[in-house]
Amino acid sequence: MTQINITIDLEDLKEKVENSPLESPVKSSLALILNSLMEKERDEYINALSHERTDSRRGYRNGYYERELITGAGTLKLNVPRTRDGEFSPSAFKRYERYDQALVISMMEMVINGVSTRKVSNIVEELCGKKVSKSFVSEITKSLDPIVNDWKNRPLNVYYFPYIYVDAMYIKVREGKRVVSKAVYVACGVNEKGYREIIGLKVDHKESEQSWSSFFEYLKSRGIHSPQMIISDAHAGLIKAIRETFLGTSWQRCTVHLLRNIVDTMPKKGMEEAKEDLKAIFRTSKRKHADELKTSFINKYQDTKKLQKAIELLDSGYEDAMQFHSQPPKYHRYFRTTNMIERVNREIRRREKVISVFPNDQSVIRIIGSVLMNIDEEWANKQYLKNYDGSED
Repeated sequence: MTQINITIDLEDLKEKVENSPLESPVKSSLALILNSLMEKERDEYINALSHERTDSRRGYRNGYYERELITGAGTLKLNVPRTRDGEFSPSAFKRYERYDQALVISMMEMVINGVSTRKVSNIVEELCGKKVSKSFVSEITKSLDPIVNDWKNRPLNVYYFPYIYVDAMYIKVREGKRVVSKAVYVACGVNEKGYREIIGLKVDHKESEQSWSSFFEYLKSRGIHSPQMIISDAHAGLIKAIRETFLGTSWQRCTVHLLRNIVDTMPKKGMEEAKEDLKAIFRTSKRKHADELKTSFINKYQDTKKLQKAIELLDSGYEDAMQFHSQPPKYHRYFRTTNMIERVNREIRRREKVISVFPNDQSVIRIIGSVLMNIDEEWANKQYLKNYDGSED
């Protein structure tokens, strides 16, 4: 890489600073530095200094044109050097770009972190004295697409993932002149080292067995093997897809969801004791004790007409909700609920509420994918299952 030495006219800089308003010395200094940088870059491009006669010259100067560059220090008016061949492009500007990278990155971070494009536009105007349109803010975030897509489709065969949490949530997406509801599928895995990763993101028109199967096949195509356990809610299509796609994998039904479903069938009043008896079944760390508590609950309330539906739901959902007992007791609290992925969903929903309606599917992947990448990065430095060694003992 060619090293460029910048020579700054200090007298010129001093005069600009002394004659500038208090808020603009930084801008004046930065403009002078960038003008000097571009002048030196043109010298390097032409391979000749001004008025220098040399046989190695590769072009000729062609004056300057004025152009604005919006930076965190404000809007700068720069004198951009030209060459006769029109091919010279100084590094201060990427072609067709009028915003410095720090400001662009800041705008993208604001959008990802839940600041609306309207507010971002207002913030940039307040900081830089130059208004940017909401459409421009949206446009610059498109530069995230290749980064998010590479992350979303990365290979997953480096580690085995014994535990996978899956869920789907609904968002609104514009299709032509219509606004439709679409499902966003998310998968989080815990690898053989005990660390969490976001391993899957997909957008589909609905939540169905076919859609879940397609999502799982997508994970398998990237290197996922049948896990020991998949933790999720009890969507019928999801359950069938797990059984058909991942042979030998047990399904752990979220105990919180099951308890909520059972309690919803119970009378609102006078059921405090029954509810406590029910919760105790899922709190114990011993499977044998849980079986005893379940039997005791059924025997105790089998003649209570108002609890017949609750007993039926408990009996039918019990085995699937008890799969976490096959794992070491110290990890039970991590596997018996979908709390982990629910927290991820809350972060997605916090960002989604700002947007309200996504303009297209790619914008969904771009924004939600960026949120998930941030979560994934935070998880990378913190072991989820402490001292995990892959043993089931």
